[in-house]
Amino acid sequence: MSDTVPHCESIQAHEDIIKKVMEELPDEELLYDLAELFKVFGDSTRIKILYLLFESEMCVCDIAQLLNMTVSAISHQLRVLKQSQLVRFRREGKTVFYSLADEHVRSILAQGMDHVCE
Repeated sequence: MSDTVPHCESIQAHEDIIKKVMEELPDEELLYDLAELFKVFGDSTRIKILYLLFESEMCVCDIAQLLNMTVSAISHQLRVLKQSQLVRFRREGKTVFYSLADEHVRSILAQGMDHVCE
């Protein structure tokens, strides 16, 4: 058995399939935004931060201690996660607490973990 990618048997495209898919295909800009979102998930430090926040709301110092990193390094990664709308924050006095932005983020993490554990 060959390891090559299968080819179309016919030379003619399936116009009905192409038309249906083109009607459903999101706008190019939206696909770009989705690709950018997945790039944010492509960093293991950010994934670790998201998983910590999956478990509990935390301040920068807590996250830094758990990951054995500097507060500055964690703050930088949290800024990226905030800009991508994956985390939110709230102030309590002088302390800022971070959490996952919404259930979508929780679902993405859970489904991703399910996928890699299969």
